[in-house]
Amino acid sequence: MMPTRGFTISAHALTGTVTSDESLAAWLEEQKHANRFEVRQIEFGDMDGWHFEPDSGDLVHRTGRFFRVEGLQVTTDHPDHGSWMQPILNQPEIGLLGIVMRSFDGVPHCLLQAKMEPGNLNTIQLSPTVQATRSNYTRVHGGRQTPYLEYFTGPRRGRVLVDSNQSEQGSWFLSKRNRNVVVEVTEDVPLLDNFRWVTIGQLHRLLQQDNTVNMDTRTVLACIPFEPPNGGRRAELDGGAYREALVGSLAADQFSLHGMDQVLGWLTETKARHLFVRRYVPLGSVRGWHRSAADISHEQGKYFKVVAVDVTAGNREVTRWTQPMFAPVGQGRVAFLVRSIKGVLHVLMHARLLAGCLDVVELAPTLQHNPGNSADLPADRRPRFLDLVAGAAPEQIRYDAVQSEEGGRFHHARTRHQIIDVGEDFPTDEPEEYRWMTVRQLTELLRHSSYLNIEARSLLAALHTTW
Repeated sequence: MMPTRGFTISAHALTGTVTSDESLAAWLEEQKHANRFEVRQIEFGDMDGWHFEPDSGDLVHRTGRFFRVEGLQVTTDHPDHGSWMQPILNQPEIGLLGIVMRSFDGVPHCLLQAKMEPGNLNTIQLSPTVQATRSNYTRVHGGRQTPYLEYFTGPRRGRVLVDSNQSEQGSWFLSKRNRNVVVEVTEDVPLLDNFRWVTIGQLHRLLQQDNTVNMDTRTVLACIPFEPPNGGRRAELDGGAYREALVGSLAADQFSLHGMDQVLGWLTETKARHLFVRRYVPLGSVRGWHRSAADISHEQGKYFKVVAVDVTAGNREVTRWTQPMFAPVGQGRVAFLVRSIKGVLHVLMHARLLAGCLDVVELAPTLQHNPGNSADLPADRRPRFLDLVAGAAPEQIRYDAVQSEEGGRFHHARTRHQIIDVGEDFPTDEPEEYRWMTVRQLTELLRHSSYLNIEARSLLAALHTTW
């Protein structure tokens, strides 16, 4: 079976062959109480293995591994950004986000785990088969082996269907990447208590709920290519114009406002248009940020804080540890504006500059911001399309859910995700750093690194739930 065909069959399987919706919900609830989970904020001085370097003030681990919190100075002539300093997470290792897939009765299923992360609002969320930093899966922590790691490291035990390095949050990570990989196996796979087989269709339904499918699962899902339903499958769809336009947007042979060569040329030009210089600065020298015994925070109370936590998790490779985390101030908001152009759904993408981007800019959602960070800005400095998103009518909203950011580094970070159909009367004119693109074009770019940021990938996974 061709990979895209199998992925599409799995996406249409709204009820699993192996795990019913009822048993899946009961299992998730059971996992929340199956082990002892506790996360409490502590002072920096109470962390074990972490310390501030005397000269730089950087926050580091005694092994020199995992990650470090350091300072970054960004200099740019971009009118929407200016220049600034901030703390940033430097984690140069490429992490692993892997999903094992196996067919049951002709329907491919994903092996997912109910994983506790210290930053999760609701403790347990559905995570990939393997979700681990290199330091973790090489057991720098001295704990247990990462389950199912053998399916993603040589010699391979399955067929690789998806494999690309993708970025994490450019606002908080410096050039951080993860390997996003899907491996198909035909052999029996031992099933551990905190793992279950689910279809992509079940995952899509769970993505309609708040804080259930974690960020790492969403980014791997976004990298999966689907083929447009046809024949009997297409007849099953609601005949609405939106779904027809979205199905057309999945196809390679349908109209697109811009060819891929034009999109890539525009991105290259955008990267070169403005000055963008980054340099390391000691964390203790970052202007506008102040360190207390319990946090590092901005003088205006905006953006995020650096905090310390003590974690107990009975089912993790290490059952007790301490670590620093970034804690955003307020809830974020991301949105895709979509509309049909000649019967094909297009998404308005933003070439967005962020401090930690590996290559200056990445394609971001139409709107990506934290309301608290821009509340006191004058009208001409407020994010473009903010009022349109905030004032969208209920019938325009195709998707609306609050999703958690990565719980291993970010404490209670959550973002409202919306997909808003602006209709065919909405102009196709594009501001300089925006372009209309089809879903197929976005999926093609995800075969490569450093094109779509994590927020765009999360929304793309959500977009797939709407057909």
